[in-house]
Amino acid sequence: MANTETSLKETMTIEGAIGSALVDYTSGMALGTIGGSKELDLNVAAAGNTDVVRAKVRAMEMLGLKDEIEDILITLGGQYHMIRLLKGRGTNGLFLYLALDKDRANLAMARHQLKRIEAELEI
Repeated sequence: MANTETSLKETMTIEGAIGSALVDYTSGMALGTIGGSKELDLNVAAAGNTDVVRAKVRAMEMLGLKDEIEDILITLGGQYHMIRLLKGRGTNGLFLYLALDKDRANLAMARHQLKRIEAELEI
């Protein structure tokens, strides 16, 4: 089992990774961040993506969908932004956020690797 710091470091080994964060979507606060840039403030991204997760959860409730969100993908001109809701013990209300350079990333592989990192994460 990996802790938060180890898991975030692993996300940065994903091809094309720009930055990542472990986020509590009940508060909108990042529990940990790694990477980022002048253009990508991970604390701002954590808060903003919390709104995305909350909106999707509300939409699913209004639609009566009895399913769980695995990933949310936001595709920009030059980046992919992946949100992976965590399902493990003690991770309720948390998500991993990963920003990828679109030109260098393999989206299917990144999704697979993020799922593996999630499985090893222990809070």
